Amino acid sequence: MAITHSLPIKKWYFENTSEWTLDYPPLFAYFEYFLSHIASFFDKNMLVVENLNYASDETIIFQRLSVILTDLVYAYGTYRCCCSFQKSWRADVVLPILLITNCGLIMVDHIHFQYNGILYGILLISISCMIREEYEASAFWFAFLLNMKHIYIYLAPAYFVYLLKNYCLKGGPNIKYILPKLAIKKFLSLGTIVTIVFLITFLPFYDQLGQVFSRMFPFKRGLCHAYWAPNFWAVYNSLDKFTYLCLSRAGFFLRKNPVASMTGGLVQEFSHQVLPNITPLMTICLTGLTMLPALAKLWTLNKHPSNFLRCIVLCALSSFLFGWHVHEKAILMAIIPLSILAVMDMNDAKIFLLLGVVGHYSLFPLLFPTSLLLIKVLLLILYSTYSFHSLSKIYPFTFCNYSFPLLNLWESVYILGLSVIFLYENFVHHVLGMSDKLPYLPLLLTSLYCSVGILYAWVLFYVRFLTRTNDVTVKSNKKIQ
Repeated sequence: MAITHSLPIKKWYFENTSEWTLDYPPLFAYFEYFLSHIASFFDKNMLVVENLNYASDETIIFQRLSVILTDLVYAYGTYRCCCSFQKSWRADVVLPILLITNCGLIMVDHIHFQYNGILYGILLISISCMIREEYEASAFWFAFLLNMKHIYIYLAPAYFVYLLKNYCLKGGPNIKYILPKLAIKKFLSLGTIVTIVFLITFLPFYDQLGQVFSRMFPFKRGLCHAYWAPNFWAVYNSLDKFTYLCLSRAGFFLRKNPVASMTGGLVQEFSHQVLPNITPLMTICLTGLTMLPALAKLWTLNKHPSNFLRCIVLCALSSFLFGWHVHEKAILMAIIPLSILAVMDMNDAKIFLLLGVVGHYSLFPLLFPTSLLLIKVLLLILYSTYSFHSLSKIYPFTFCNYSFPLLNLWESVYILGLSVIFLYENFVHHVLGMSDKLPYLPLLLTSLYCSVGILYAWVLFYVRFLTRTNDVTVKSNKKIQ
């Protein structure tokens, strides 16, 4: 915000006084520029680039109020999605509570302080337009979203396939007849909408696009984020560490790599000790390959919105598990759309409950001050309790006395295992006097344990999607039952 307020637009993506440089697309920069003019009425000192780590009371008040007000977009997106269903308890009560009170979003935005609410609000608006078959409006809002935060580009393949098949083609899904059946006018209309949004957004930076993209895609930051998102690479890194220790103790001479340690909590490049090093191109290819089966399946299914939503969730999970430098909060990109599916289908509700608990718990390291310990625990317990209770009322015949509602015994045991990880991280580790010797061991255990649950949920959800048959077709402009 200080960058956009204090500097001319041509210097926004070159400023590097702080380690927190502008690495969002231009549309978000314009949003920050707008906020900066309001912020000047609270405390102008927060808008000075050189005032690093500045935190006056007025600044904090402005930050909190701005997040609350911009969350109105998220509330509107929730309202739009709920209105896409026929009136019922699940659509009028359960779904809005699951979306509005999402504890992960509360932790990331209102405690950690970010503006994810407005972004997910735009995503929900786009999804609601897709459900209502307002395809051009959906494409516009998704393009708008991409120019606010480029991480949502991982959802673009699902949008492309769904719009191409259900809006641009005149007939069936046979790939041999795409060109003869292509409605050129509709295809050009969508392309024009998306192109105009990007042109307007990036036009002021036409002569420095290379610099803008280098900030948006900082591949030199390393494979993993500082807090180790619980994905496939957390397992890969842990295996590399474990193999290195075993071989070292077995007497094999292994030279310690001088490049940054993976458990040092730093955001930079590092090298693996035993396993092959991973490059950005490898993660891009792996992410794309893991999305392909879901996209192919989406192509064969009808236009029921649940098929589109499931593909979005799978694209989000694939990018989270195999992407480069993934942030922990990216798990919300799968959990929030999955909240909608949870009130539509029992199997989706099962995945939502499992992924919701594990994914939200994986955000705990972001709120590291001990003063926040009770708050984040209560947020997770309250949200999870309501989720299990409400969804068990929708699908009551799946209740089991020896497990959590909708989950089997082993899934329930895994969920309870999070309490063991929590106790070790916050109490046992310190009692054993390991805080100085192995300060990042609790973080490693949290990431590794949560990654197992997320990988399991991804595989289970993927198998169920690939083996699905078509849902009942929804007539044009008819609400989902």
